[in-house]
Amino acid sequence: MTDKAAMEALARLVPQGSRVLDLGCGNGAMLDYLQRERGCSGYGVEIADANVLACVQRGVDVIQLNLDEGLAMFGDNSFDVVLQIDTLQHLRNAEVMLRETARVGRTGVVAFPNFAHWPNRLSVLRGRMPVTRRLPYQWYDTPNIRVGTYKDFEVLATKNSLRILESFGLQDGQEVRWLPNMRASTAVFHFEHA
Repeated sequence: MTDKAAMEALARLVPQGSRVLDLGCGNGAMLDYLQRERGCSGYGVEIADANVLACVQRGVDVIQLNLDEGLAMFGDNSFDVVLQIDTLQHLRNAEVMLRETARVGRTGVVAFPNFAHWPNRLSVLRGRMPVTRRLPYQWYDTPNIRVGTYKDFEVLATKNSLRILESFGLQDGQEVRWLPNMRASTAVFHFEHA
């Protein structure tokens, strides 16, 4: 997610000067933004060679690591904030990684495509898997190995003893706080361990 308005909405959840770990950081755009605009420091974690190179070219410190192998290299509360922006839906061990996020960070921020967004519901009612700007792949070639909804994450957070500090949806870069499960293509949660 590199839309400037979306980055600004997510960055608002990261306190000025925080030490940040960005899991699945892609090309480093978010961490670069946090460093420049919010005075943050930290690391990105990425597996793809091209994205690791892009991070280095941006001046973002990056560690090449497969997140499915866990975060054992980081101690408890090593970071103020751990980000998982468009990462959770790609992981085989999503629940374990969510617990690891809460372990290594004082708080976590998760954003993922909200499968319950009304256009997706309409596609399923018509008998087809959704293909949208937010979910641009056909069902047979998607990198997403799971789909979830805003409401699903609330249940998962409770199950894993996470306290949601703030939550909202994002639609076209705008925050959606009224009926986000239906009205937003992206679900956003800021949480801590309860």
